[in-house]
Amino acid sequence: MKSSNNSTNRGLALLARCCCAWLNVADRRQLLEEIGQPRSKGPGRFLIVQAITGLAVIGVLGGCLPTLRHDAVTTTEWPSYGNDIGGTRYSPLGQIDRGNVERLRVAWTYRTGEVGGASPEGFGFTAFEATPLMIDGTLYFSTPYNRVIALDAETGRERWRYDPAVDRTHRVAIVTSRGVSSWLDPAPRADSTCRRRIFVGTIDARLIAIDAATGTPCAGFGRNGQIDLTEGIDVLDDRCCYQVTSPPAVVAGLVVVGSSIGDNRAATLERGVVRAYDARSGVLRWSWDPIPTHESDPARATWAGDSWRRTGAANVWSVMSVDDARGLLFVPTSSPSPDYYGGQRLGANVYANSVVALRAATGEVVWHFQVVHHDLWDYDVPAQPVLVNVTRHGQSIPAVVVGTKMGHLYVLHRETGVSLFPVEERAVPRSTVPGEQAWPTQPFPMRPRPLVPSRLTADDAWGMDAGERDACRARIARLRSEGIFTPPSLEGTVTFPGPGGGLNWSSVSHDPQRGLIIANTNRLAFVVTLVARDRYEQERRTGARPGREFAPQRGTPYGMYREPLLSPRGLPCNPPPWGALTAVDLTTGDVRWEVPFGAYPELSAQIEARDWGSPNFGGSLTTAGGLVFIGAARDSTLRAFDVETGKLLWGGDLPASAQATPMTYRTQSGKQFVVIAAGGHSVLGTKMGDYVVAFALP
Repeated sequence: MKSSNNSTNRGLALLARCCCAWLNVADRRQLLEEIGQPRSKGPGRFLIVQAITGLAVIGVLGGCLPTLRHDAVTTTEWPSYGNDIGGTRYSPLGQIDRGNVERLRVAWTYRTGEVGGASPEGFGFTAFEATPLMIDGTLYFSTPYNRVIALDAETGRERWRYDPAVDRTHRVAIVTSRGVSSWLDPAPRADSTCRRRIFVGTIDARLIAIDAATGTPCAGFGRNGQIDLTEGIDVLDDRCCYQVTSPPAVVAGLVVVGSSIGDNRAATLERGVVRAYDARSGVLRWSWDPIPTHESDPARATWAGDSWRRTGAANVWSVMSVDDARGLLFVPTSSPSPDYYGGQRLGANVYANSVVALRAATGEVVWHFQVVHHDLWDYDVPAQPVLVNVTRHGQSIPAVVVGTKMGHLYVLHRETGVSLFPVEERAVPRSTVPGEQAWPTQPFPMRPRPLVPSRLTADDAWGMDAGERDACRARIARLRSEGIFTPPSLEGTVTFPGPGGGLNWSSVSHDPQRGLIIANTNRLAFVVTLVARDRYEQERRTGARPGREFAPQRGTPYGMYREPLLSPRGLPCNPPPWGALTAVDLTTGDVRWEVPFGAYPELSAQIEARDWGSPNFGGSLTTAGGLVFIGAARDSTLRAFDVETGKLLWGGDLPASAQATPMTYRTQSGKQFVVIAAGGHSVLGTKMGDYVVAFALP
């Protein structure tokens, strides 16, 4: 009887997909293959300061949605990092809804055995940030040290695990992995080995292909299933800081990978090259460098002199998005090296700090949109560009939503990069540092409004009592603080928002039924100070200025240190909330609602701090049940909000904090699950663990 019901459910799902008029030829071919082939079974001040400082380091059947074509939103599974390849983080499942979400209970818990802690030599951080995939009844995810694990989606029982044997004694900048990617080989094969592949990029810079059914490497890919991504890259510092921390993109038979590069070590760092490999053989098909590599590149004119030859980074460390139908790959680029002094790289520095649309087949630039000119604030584009459709004058327009650390949200035409809302270039403060030339203007979207405050003066200082406020007020008065884009200085500059955002890698989620974008943001100020080279070396040797993060910026006249702007008690000097959740109407650009988000466990035990919000890393999930699920905050809670009002409807206790993005799926039994990785973040000071937790209705 169970087998019959499963077959019926599967048939209905396939029928629903077949009836969608927007399916392309490849989708129809894959459906025919699926129909003919059975599925495989295959507490106190220290922690608060630590947490804030860490931001700088770092319907049951559903329906057919006319969004993206290949690997689009499915009715039951979660096949890509953001569910669909455009990263909407939306599920059409509605079994769990606003009326019953309060009944959610833990269905199962799995432990990876890889508990957090500091990375080797105390350098960087460790965090369990992965979002699992669910395909054919199996969950696939990666641990911080890149073990790939497959679980039964119904029970949470382990099916297999693969260990790439990352050397844990080797110094690395970051110990984290946000997830894996999947590719189904459409070519007929004599056997089923490695027909579906799981790809993972590692923190020691390898790209590995694994058989989804068995967890063994795909021998025909690269050298025995893997590619050394340091080949062709001038890697510095004993290979410590050239890594992969986000899942690769998969498009048209290619697997595309960027890199994570340790910031602020020097003016000349590793180049942030994006590379596409044949998903079957591992042969390199194309590469693209966000920094110009030849005189004929139009971006060359935006790099003064020959600085384009002598800088690095501008890498794509976050998640890429794919529009298969248009053959486009959308990449979010970071700042060129170093982050806080640009005297060695004067100019606007295109294509850094941009979202760039590449021709997926060739790596050719189709269009680009730069969100920061000549970045001096570590304002990378950290968020996955999210592909949506926006209704204007009764017409559906293909768009890409770009979230930024500044809290700016850009809505661009997907085919041209032209903003769908007005964008204004405004004059911004000038640099007072010898050798620096800050860009005179920066772009500001007129709609939506900035999602975070962007100016902090002495009059804005906050504190729990008069003494706290006075201390914060006096400190701010000694610093440069002329609003967002005030350049770093020798006396110290307030950067607000700080380098953790605004938005970060969590990106946004989309509710296509209501045309809403859901964004979680941080609201914390930092102080950045440039220090002359001789003074920097002296302070670094003597251990002066404890609690600050020092960065050498070798090859420039200045070292740098940055720190959160805190009161004597260790609380932010800027007013709360320090974390928020916001809904934006994509049709009008209006903010529909906004609520404080998250809590400080240390403070909540002492005072009523319910509306203060919390620094947060990790994204949101929206569903057809009218819900927004999100962990992310410093407490150990998975929350569900009403997508239409922002009202908190439910909170589920977790065994550790969840600096990750939840996902959802429905199994063949008909049950919908919501799953999140709960492993904490070592520098944020959240509760650490090694848990994957699934919730479902009883």
